[in-house]
Amino acid sequence: MAEHGAHITTSATEDRPTIFEVVAQESLMAAVRPALHHVVKILAESNPARYGPLWRWFDELYTLLDLLLQQHYLSWAGASFSENFYGLKRMAMLGNNGKRNLPRREYWKSLLLLVLVPYLRVKLEKLMNRLREEEDYSIQNSTSFHKRCYKAILASYPYIRLSWEGWFLFYQLRYILWNTRHHSPLLSLAGVQLARLTTEDLQAMDSQPEKTPTKSALSVGSILKKVLGGVSVTLSSSLSLGVFFLQFLEWWYSAENQDTLKSLSSLPAPSPPIHFDLGTYSPLLPKLKTVCPLCRKVRVNDTALGTSGYVFCYRCAYYYVKNHQRCPVSGYPTELQHLIRLYTPDG
Repeated sequence: MAEHGAHITTSATEDRPTIFEVVAQESLMAAVRPALHHVVKILAESNPARYGPLWRWFDELYTLLDLLLQQHYLSWAGASFSENFYGLKRMAMLGNNGKRNLPRREYWKSLLLLVLVPYLRVKLEKLMNRLREEEDYSIQNSTSFHKRCYKAILASYPYIRLSWEGWFLFYQLRYILWNTRHHSPLLSLAGVQLARLTTEDLQAMDSQPEKTPTKSALSVGSILKKVLGGVSVTLSSSLSLGVFFLQFLEWWYSAENQDTLKSLSSLPAPSPPIHFDLGTYSPLLPKLKTVCPLCRKVRVNDTALGTSGYVFCYRCAYYYVKNHQRCPVSGYPTELQHLIRLYTPDG
């Protein structure tokens, strides 16, 4: 039986990567995003006024950095950052006609799928989480058209996600069992396949000639291209050095490590805010403790923010956090899962 499974760990052809190599390079970028997200969260909590926009626009900023990073590696190495990190490259299915770089069509398809698909997937996950929150707390009118659309989307989304994950699993099983060239449907859509870097590829990357600048090269477009190229090179170099640290952060904050993390980072409860009657409170806070700081009316369905401890009406806090992703009083980065419903004994 051993000889039938030998191709799982060794390639049938010398340049074909194993399933372990392709899965490892995919998990690399999946580890980078949550680690950077946690770093931005720490910065935003330390200084909400300065770093708060980084938290609110993290998805867009990360996508822009990912675009620069992947564009640089596809142009320079003919592979994504994670693929090049594991010594892999992309090859057009119809051949590169003796050229090391990807053809123009395969290049743009690869760049689009590498950057756009993860961004849309994250946005879709956040949209589904927000719709579940509105469904759980009945934010929308149950008889409205939008409410019926939300219910239909929520009911169909698990099947859509199951089909998506099953699609990728089917390609991986084909790659393992039937020795195909694609372990992912995204590679098939891009019209490329993965192969190992050769000695000639490494020598060609190290000996790329420097272009001599001319008068025509001093145009605004060429200067902008050089600046973006420099940013992408700096980003890729720093990310290559910090990738192991980012993977350590992912492990440190994983679910399996939470018990150890809580025992090491347990702190005493913080002191409550200064009493409102002392005159030193924030102008955003009302003097009466029963008044919501947002609507300036007596609170309804008291809800505290887990990040700051301030209490609001549930609807006021929900829509503010949904639109601004921060506490309206302290400015701390806040998400919908940080809303805590408060129930009085007589409620």
